[in-house]
Amino acid sequence: MIFGAAPALPLDEAGKYVAGAYGVFVVLILVYVAIMAGKLQRIERELHSLTQLAERRSRRGGGEES
Repeated sequence: MIFGAAPALPLDEAGKYVAGAYGVFVVLILVYVAIMAGKLQRIERELHSLTQLAERRSRRGGGEES
């Protein structure tokens, strides 16, 4: 087996790589959450403006339901 012939990294060296991998993972999660928060804020702003527009139209009597 080719995989069995490769020696494993010593624990003192492997720890750096494991910590680095966890660091990259945490950064990616934080970037994803920041992007989703930005999108959520944009959607909330658009929903608020649509709500205001609908209220103005209903006050004017211009909004007919079909």
